[in-house]
Amino acid sequence: MSTTPIFRAERLTLHFDAGRTRALDGIDLEVAEGEFVATVGASGCGKSSLLNLIGALDAPTAGERYFRGQPYSVMLDLADFRRRHVGFVFQSFHLIPTLGVLDNVLVPTIGTPGRSAVHRARALELLERLGLADRLQHFPATLSGGERQRAAIARALINKPDLLLADEPTGSLDSANAAQVLDLISDIRRERGLTVVMVTHDAGVSAHADRLVPMRDGKVAAP
Repeated sequence: MSTTPIFRAERLTLHFDAGRTRALDGIDLEVAEGEFVATVGASGCGKSSLLNLIGALDAPTAGERYFRGQPYSVMLDLADFRRRHVGFVFQSFHLIPTLGVLDNVLVPTIGTPGRSAVHRARALELLERLGLADRLQHFPATLSGGERQRAAIARALINKPDLLLADEPTGSLDSANAAQVLDLISDIRRERGLTVVMVTHDAGVSAHADRLVPMRDGKVAAP
């Protein structure tokens, strides 16, 4: 078994406003293959900024990121890296309102070489697994909050990512739907050997996570 972490950050720094705002300040972090890490802390401490850097949505001001030992700085196509290796789940779902559930789930496969009926079959399998088989043609506005988040999870998993990044995925849900979403993510993680990094304020996440990473003022804080 490889001992190389799936993700590693070295002195990761992110500044805004010409350095006046320090979102991240010298973060060192390793995430093991198959691990479920929950990042916790007060609003504004840098949790979402860290998630965006892990997912290559933003570039750091300084420091380096590594995916299975390869520096992000030498990757020629970060969009392709995201498409092949990373799935994103957001608090606000980000479903396209004019598309039905099935078509929303298939959006990340656009531009994928060999996009075909295989992707459709995978989408149908995921939606069945997530209890949305009877909602395939429903538009997001007709779904409950829990159904929208489950559709977003299916979309995040359609390309079989190695790394699932979830930013407050239960923040807009009631306690029952939040528990269901966490159970689903945990089950799929075990079934697929998925690595999960989740930003959360939800104390219930600690029951699912292997490790909590507390953050304060742009730094990893002592537990």
